[in-house]
Amino acid sequence: MPRPRSLTQTQIAEAALTVIDRDGLAGLSMRAVAKVLGMSTMALYRYVDDRHELEGLVVELVLGAVDPTPPPAAPWRARIEELVERLRTVIVAHPEVIPLTMTHRHSSHALLRWSEAVAGTLAEAGIEGARRAIALRGLLGYVIGAIQLEHRGPLSGPGTSAIADLPSDTFPNMAETARSARGVTPDEEFRGGLSLLLNGITSDQS
Repeated sequence: MPRPRSLTQTQIAEAALTVIDRDGLAGLSMRAVAKVLGMSTMALYRYVDDRHELEGLVVELVLGAVDPTPPPAAPWRARIEELVERLRTVIVAHPEVIPLTMTHRHSSHALLRWSEAVAGTLAEAGIEGARRAIALRGLLGYVIGAIQLEHRGPLSGPGTSAIADLPSDTFPNMAETARSARGVTPDEEFRGGLSLLLNGITSDQS
């Protein structure tokens, strides 16, 4: 068998991301990525061991576009908001990758760099110990969860309309809430939820 052409991890990750963006996460396979690269599946195995390794490369490629540098000369809350928005912007561009960010969160150096910046900003705000750990985990969980909800079922989508049409005698609160939700934009939803979370982080700070 002839030697495969030399590939970098970035090239392999880009090919895998092409498959995910085109076919969804379920379409990711060694065979599909090899086809994009113009090589045999067996040749690709000389570079990566399996699909799990491919996933990790994709996560690092996508999250590597996030600038982890904390914004200077701004209150801690504004800096957190900026860091969160940067992460959101990058992930929203590739929504099918969202589940992988959780699977590979401990091994992604890019996500660790973002988390380090957020944790440092929280420390500067006087949020320490277990409270800082909970705040950091809460922020990451909010970003991932909110983006996934927005992608799968935005407030302006048919799901909200269906809830708004529920009988008011059985679901009065849900129907009323859904009617109000139909006019909420994705940015308003995301930033409003983030604001509530940040309010909670500092609500009982002494």
